[in-house]
Amino acid sequence: MPLSTAQSLAWNLAKTLMTVVVLIRTDHGYAVMPWDEFDGNPAQVVHEYDPFPS
Repeated sequence: MPLSTAQSLAWNLAKTLMTVVVLIRTDHGYAVMPWDEFDGNPAQVVHEYDPFPS
């Protein structure tokens, strides 16, 4: 999926699920998933979306 679509989806998913969501770069574009489900290489993480402001 394109970066702009993935960024929008990631923020929406983080706010809806109220959990940390990561945007990762893959060989086929970008993907979004909850942080606790990501078990890949941390170097793939482009950005973390945290719904709880610091």
